[in-house]
Amino acid sequence: MAIKTAFLQIFGESPVLRVLDFLVVNEDFDYSMTDIASLSGVGYSTLKLFWSRLEDTGIVKQTRIVGKAKMYRLNFDNPVVKKFRDFYWETTKAAVHGKKERKFVIN
Repeated sequence: MAIKTAFLQIFGESPVLRVLDFLVVNEDFDYSMTDIASLSGVGYSTLKLFWSRLEDTGIVKQTRIVGKAKMYRLNFDNPVVKKFRDFYWETTKAAVHGKKERKFVIN
């Protein structure tokens, strides 16, 4: 089992959150839907249930086609995605700093 990110530990592991978590952490690259499903730990059939919603709302965008595979990444032109990314990293930073502070607390 993969290590859960601080974001997933706090907000849970719903399929949508696992996909968004994967795409934020790996934002430098684009991926096929098959790769997104397997690398985020979400079943391909499950991904297909909500993928069109992510595309229709501009959360993800197609970047190119490689062979028969369409490649996707987060759409950083979307202000909601920008805010989500900021929220994601602030949450992670707070969780990491919180763990460090709690580590030294003596009861």
